[in-house]
Amino acid sequence: MSPPASPQTGFLAILRVATGNFLEMYDFMVFGYYAKAIAAAFFPVHDKFASLMLALMTFGAGFLMRPLGAIVLGAVIDRHGRRLGLLVTLSLMALGTLSLAITPGYASIGLAAPLLVLAGRLVQGFSAGAELGGVSVYLAEIAPPGRKGFYVAWQSASQQVAVIVAAVIGIVLSQRLGPAAMNAYGWRLPLLFGCLIVPVLFLLRRSLEETEAFARRDHRPDIKAILASIAGAWPTVLLGVMLATTTTVAFYLITAYTPTFGEAVLKLSSQDAFVVTFCVGASNFFWLPVMGALSDRIGRRPLLLACTGLMIASAYPAMRWLAAEPSFARLLTVELWFSFLYASYNGAMVVFLTEIVPGAIRASGFSLAYSLATAIFGGFTPAISQGLIQATHDKAAPGLWLSAAAILGLTAALIAKPAKFRPNP
Repeated sequence: MSPPASPQTGFLAILRVATGNFLEMYDFMVFGYYAKAIAAAFFPVHDKFASLMLALMTFGAGFLMRPLGAIVLGAVIDRHGRRLGLLVTLSLMALGTLSLAITPGYASIGLAAPLLVLAGRLVQGFSAGAELGGVSVYLAEIAPPGRKGFYVAWQSASQQVAVIVAAVIGIVLSQRLGPAAMNAYGWRLPLLFGCLIVPVLFLLRRSLEETEAFARRDHRPDIKAILASIAGAWPTVLLGVMLATTTTVAFYLITAYTPTFGEAVLKLSSQDAFVVTFCVGASNFFWLPVMGALSDRIGRRPLLLACTGLMIASAYPAMRWLAAEPSFARLLTVELWFSFLYASYNGAMVVFLTEIVPGAIRASGFSLAYSLATAIFGGFTPAISQGLIQATHDKAAPGLWLSAAAILGLTAALIAKPAKFRPNP
């Protein structure tokens, strides 16, 4: 039986460390949800497809900075501590959110508008490169024995709260404001809300304690040594990239891309798409800690193999069924099925990745693997999905993209050495 949770390992510690993760995902979701409006505001070209693709590529561009942030800020976390690093990433994320919220549109300041938006996305991507790894490592290091999967799952669960909140705001705004008002200024309101809660999130995170696992280390390598260790651990990092590719592609497909897919491709109402996204976030939030706890009992690899196998077998057929007769009910059914597979996989994958990365580079190695996966594959999932549909004239094409990502995860799960029940360092 696990010992009772201390103040450092209880619910309040999970809440404090996960708050910044909420802000990161909240801003990313708002950008994805309102991609059409953002395209009109900052990328007004005659071809609507080209305008939307420019917005989606800008969405993806932020992910290109993640590997750099993972190396630089991840090394700071491994060198100077988990607490300091998490405060730095929160501050940079807040700056990125503010930049998108207040930048005037192309009609007001011309080319400077999309450039400022791009700069803000790059800053936020830089911070996000180490945020997820820092949070995951912190939770893994404070977890009681035998509960690491359950604790680390709350990293991803906090992101689902952001999905739900952003979707609720989208539903309310779509009811209160007309399409014209939403395109003109309504899409900025969720971002301003994110800016308003930053002080609260910062105060919560300031109260974090350093993890005992880090505090008792006798040797803390410098940045040069950390970088050398990362280079020496490249096979593990590569396996981490393959594992994380599955989860990032699945996540951005069922969250950030759903409103655009539902409205622009399936021709459903924006409110229908937001309701489905809300349900996906709620489903993710439920299944992530459940499956994280299950991975503590049966091991990580059985879940990883089962979920990737089911993704490969069902992704495209499910999307074909949806595309054949688009409807709210079919979209909800398919997205909830993908949600179950994503959350079950991710509940095991994130903690598995913290276990296979060497302790001395745990934050930087984890962050680099996850960030590379997001930068190369996951973050561009909305743009890739839209491009595949345009190129193939097949509305189910995103299912092929998800299946390809699942093949990478399946391969890595078969190769990587399982590390279930490894005690906290």
